[in-house]
Amino acid sequence: MKPWLCDILACPIDKYFPLELFIFSFETKDEEFKDILTIYEERHIDRIKDENIIEIQEEKGVIYLKDDIVIEKSTVDNYLNSIISSIEEVENLHDKSTLKFSKQCFNILRGELKNKIGKYADISINNFEKIESIFPELYFLNKIKTETEIKTGLLFCAECKRWYPIIDTIPQMLPDEYRDEKAEIEFLKTNKDLLDSTFFKQNLKPYSI
Repeated sequence: MKPWLCDILACPIDKYFPLELFIFSFETKDEEFKDILTIYEERHIDRIKDENIIEIQEEKGVIYLKDDIVIEKSTVDNYLNSIISSIEEVENLHDKSTLKFSKQCFNILRGELKNKIGKYADISINNFEKIESIFPELYFLNKIKTETEIKTGLLFCAECKRWYPIIDTIPQMLPDEYRDEKAEIEFLKTNKDLLDSTFFKQNLKPYSI
């Protein structure tokens, strides 16, 4: 599962959004997170442009952008508002994995990246040069949210207290009657040490331990 899915996933039972995401392990290696971090910190603009993740064009004096998160061509204001919303979803993400650089990356998304892009959204950006100055930030967000892969984890609806396992990169979001009680209780037991004790004090549905 890509972290980007949390931008759009709602609870299938009560349609509540956003869901909380607890990451137990990544399919992505820590070295890959480190590489993304290095490109961001060293601001390799040429390499970022070569990957062509952020597309920018001008039509009749209006600048438009799109990328792997904002897939529809959008004006600068609309694009940045969508990007900020995507960054804000990271507040609902809890990295419980053993990876060092993944945690560092998500902390950057919550902190300096959100602040910097937020400042740009508060001013008018009318030229390519200004927009390209935040290409490292936009690249970093896109790479972390759309190219990294969660192997195991748990999605949680704070409204109805239902939880849904992520197994072998696939979120298992089935109605209660189609869920495998034995297998899912075993999943909880296997990963219980990665969750805070207060998590289990809630009225978890459809099963708990």
